[in-house]
Amino acid sequence: MSPHGPDGPDDRQGDGRDALLDDFARRLRSELGRSEHTVRAYLGDARSLLGHLDAVGAPVDRLDLGLLRGWLSRLSGAGASRATLARRIAAARAFTAHLHRMGRLDTDPGPLLATPVRRRSLPRVLSEDQAADAITAHAEDAEAASTPDGLRRTAVVEVLYGGGLRVAELCGLDLDDIDRERRTLRVLGKGGKERAVPIGEPALDAVDAWLQAGRPALVGPHSGRALFLGARGGRLGTRSARRDVHELLRAAGDGSDAGPHALRHSAATHLLNGGADLRSVQEYLGHASLDSTQVYTHVSIERLTEVYRRSHPRA
Repeated sequence: MSPHGPDGPDDRQGDGRDALLDDFARRLRSELGRSEHTVRAYLGDARSLLGHLDAVGAPVDRLDLGLLRGWLSRLSGAGASRATLARRIAAARAFTAHLHRMGRLDTDPGPLLATPVRRRSLPRVLSEDQAADAITAHAEDAEAASTPDGLRRTAVVEVLYGGGLRVAELCGLDLDDIDRERRTLRVLGKGGKERAVPIGEPALDAVDAWLQAGRPALVGPHSGRALFLGARGGRLGTRSARRDVHELLRAAGDGSDAGPHALRHSAATHLLNGGADLRSVQEYLGHASLDSTQVYTHVSIERLTEVYRRSHPRA
């Protein structure tokens, strides 16, 4: 067994693994348009797979379905969840496709891997009153709302909820991504896919307040065209954006542990509750597949069932 363990391959076999991983990372970024978060995760999974090959004494060019299954079996035995295994399988498929493309594998075993069925839990959703009250309570706190951090926090939450954005999409927004005339945002989503997202007046007002009295106080040489800035003047990071959401909702006293994705889930659910059709919500959220949007119908149905049981005389 490699002294580096199953998750830490080295380059002792002389098969150019470091260069191979570098090429894999470049392809994920440039050709497949994966986010940096996905690139890091996939590289970690590829290293784990290479570590398994070291552990069983198999060279890269002998990687086949049996070795892939053996790697996944070890991960499952170590307690990996279905969701983690599903992501590792996706990473393995991308990696074996890359190996095949580079001529390192005669055939690509990745497509033969079966993805485990994931038990999809219903997303956490704030009620419409909870969402509105949280934002209003923060805006009415004069001290919190008037600081650069407070103005950004309000704008971040308004845009995430008003546009149903992923947190990485929000952090990637530039100043010229706002179309005030059409009241839309130009959003760069997963896989580099661009979409226009409608945004309401409250969110636009919050952004304007941030641009007038918040952003100028933080702008610096590294700000560029970023819409939202962090404490050091650079583009706002996803961790700071999540903290903004948690702090605002926690201070309001509702949904105390809710984060950006809860706002996205809430926006989609509230649209469906208001009569929007599923395909419109799919486009709004930037989902590649309608299956991903389908979960929100379950949330709406679950809420309808609760109301029915509470309100209908024959329930």
